[in-house]
Amino acid sequence: MTDGPIRVVGLSGSRRAGSYTHVAIERALTASATAGAETTHLEGRSLDIPLLDPDAAAAGDVERLRDVVAASDAILLGTPMYHGSYSGVLKNMIDHCGFDEFEDATVGLLAVAGGRFPITALEHLRSVCRSLNAWVLPWEVAVPRARTVIEGDRFTDEAIEERVVELGERAVEYARISPHQHSFESEENVGAAHR
Repeated sequence: MTDGPIRVVGLSGSRRAGSYTHVAIERALTASATAGAETTHLEGRSLDIPLLDPDAAAAGDVERLRDVVAASDAILLGTPMYHGSYSGVLKNMIDHCGFDEFEDATVGLLAVAGGRFPITALEHLRSVCRSLNAWVLPWEVAVPRARTVIEGDRFTDEAIEERVVELGERAVEYARISPHQHSFESEENVGAAHR
């Protein structure tokens, strides 16, 4: 286990101005900070992350992304739901990482939808994290009908906000858990970056 303060990073997989995903991840990170963690928010909108080209050297903000994620004890992944799954922006951020950044890390999942519950986006993210041997919190957050529960930079629905806060708190509580077994999915992930 790492000494020093617990570090939690949030990755927001949205490039939209006024992103509900950004607001939700910010709220979760505020809860993590209140629980004693050092926090960093990496937004898809403000990072220069080119599409992954395995034959090209890292460019833009890729090294910063990898360094911050690798140095974190817990990772909060936030995404809008696009076509029943998570965003390409978040997928690209994750694709630039690999086992060095995710293995044995605690991961919390949060998905936002304009419509009903974004469950499939959460399921898909959970599967990806298992393939990287991350330990995914059982507690996850779905934010349905986001425009009706988030106004500006705050939640108007207390029950959903409480779930988001708990995600941030649990990320700190379980940040240094020691998983013992690799997943079947990770054993099949032979093409992962840095593996």
